[in-house]
Amino acid sequence: MNHKKIQEISRLLFKSLQDCSTIEPLTESYPEITIDDAYEISKRFLSLREQNGEKIVGKKIGVTSDVVQKMLGVNQPDFGFLTDKMQIENKSTYKISQQLIQPRAEAEIAFVLNEDLKGPGITKEDVLSVTEKIFPCFEIVDSRINNWQINIQDTIADNASCGVFLLGDGLNYQNDYELDKLEVKVSKNGDFLSSGYGSAVQGHPAEAVAWLANTLGKYNIPLLKGEIILSGSLVPLEPAIAGDHFYMELIGIGDCEVYFS
Repeated sequence: MNHKKIQEISRLLFKSLQDCSTIEPLTESYPEITIDDAYEISKRFLSLREQNGEKIVGKKIGVTSDVVQKMLGVNQPDFGFLTDKMQIENKSTYKISQQLIQPRAEAEIAFVLNEDLKGPGITKEDVLSVTEKIFPCFEIVDSRINNWQINIQDTIADNASCGVFLLGDGLNYQNDYELDKLEVKVSKNGDFLSSGYGSAVQGHPAEAVAWLANTLGKYNIPLLKGEIILSGSLVPLEPAIAGDHFYMELIGIGDCEVYFS
């Protein structure tokens, strides 16, 4: 795909973000689009956001679990970037029309590292050795693609379908935490919704972070000390509308919640 088309698609996505509107699937409008093309579009889309005043605060892994891959009809993870505008306050009320189009909530484990990591060759053990803190996290995914009709190229180009995110209070990571055995419980409007374990994310959330470090390494992008890293959903995605209240507890670690208006 040539540079002109990459620019064109990134501007379409940016306008969709600004207007809170959707576009037709990129894989229908541009059937020649490859995964590498999609990442180039994603980077250009990010540049437009940065030119608009947003600052990168972290990175995210998308579609890491079998349940989410099946829900969205994709068969591999992807990555996106987090900006300061995407982060909302824990226990706050967020107006959906402010930035979201067709949001869905997912519960995750977030990492903050105390050293940079850059692939290739990063292992789960490497990730754990530089993990400073872990956090309960809600990522509110969103799609600029009409009705979530996405293939992997669509979600990659669209910044891994990221909307906004929030973190609960974190804990300093300790070696005796078995992150694959951590359980999350999620409720919606006061009723139990879902539960899952850290093992839902590629067997271990640190494996997902290692995948991210190695994949980003191919593009000469490191995971940076102090950045927020979202490791992927432990539970199925759940649509959110105005009036909904979501609460999650990462057992033994902490909780977070968000109200939508």
